[in-house]
Amino acid sequence: MSSNFAFNNPAFQQQDPRKAATYPGAPQGTYAPPPAPTAAHAGVDAAANAQLEGMYAAPSAGAIETDRMTVEDTVWKTVGLFAILLVTAAVGWIWTMSSLNPITGDVTLIPWMVGALGGFVLAMVVTFTSRKKVRPGLIFGYAAFEGLFVGAISAFFETMWPGIVVQASLATFSVVGVTLALFASGKIRASAKMTKIVMIAMLGYLVFSVVNLILMWTNVPMAAGAFGIYSMKVAGIPLGLIIGILVVFMAAYSLVLDFDQIQQGVRNGAPRKYGWLGGFGIMVTVVWLYVEILRMIAILRGNN
Repeated sequence: MSSNFAFNNPAFQQQDPRKAATYPGAPQGTYAPPPAPTAAHAGVDAAANAQLEGMYAAPSAGAIETDRMTVEDTVWKTVGLFAILLVTAAVGWIWTMSSLNPITGDVTLIPWMVGALGGFVLAMVVTFTSRKKVRPGLIFGYAAFEGLFVGAISAFFETMWPGIVVQASLATFSVVGVTLALFASGKIRASAKMTKIVMIAMLGYLVFSVVNLILMWTNVPMAAGAFGIYSMKVAGIPLGLIIGILVVFMAAYSLVLDFDQIQQGVRNGAPRKYGWLGGFGIMVTVVWLYVEILRMIAILRGNN
């Protein structure tokens, strides 16, 4: 099981070598022994050997030739999705900054809300329909909406705490880079027990966040402050900061799960189109990580 439910497609699951994979286009596991050599084969041995030598000398077949998922192809798909996100993030940033009131400091929240709502809806559609069919167009749309949200929320925070976006971006790149390096070196791997713990923690955090939002929207006294319950303190430390540190660890482990599921998809010989799901999963996690770090820095700077 993955923290990203889009990876629950059979293409990303451990396959029993005795059985055929169940996703469309999967390589089948049935084995048929080769026919016994006969005299008729003797005349074609030389031609067959020459053909094999030519095949070995030719360049290795890539993702396009084999129509199979590869790490390199998935990386390029992920880069493309983040390129879309950056373009629409610039739109969200400019839209928000252009609405800044120089007197009150207020900005419009329209791009923020449009991006968040559109991204959430498309993420749900991609996640719950990916088992039957991968739709790259919907993933492109998700990247576009998510970029609008990221750009808008970044601009909003930047108007309150100048320089916070650069700080959050550097911290996010650092976490992603370290996690990828540790995974590539084999020093960290996903485990069934840890995955269950993280899944439970993520569900708990989701419930906590929803309750906090409801209390803020209803103006409940205990939710007073820019971040609601997050502004409360435990032993002099903002509760939001404590939770934020835990969430960063959860997001980092979610990245490990994303990398692991992509690796599993490649091993299973999943069709090339499933690389879009790999990029989608990484984008969901990285955006979550960035927003959480952005909020943590805001809490720290708000207490200065």
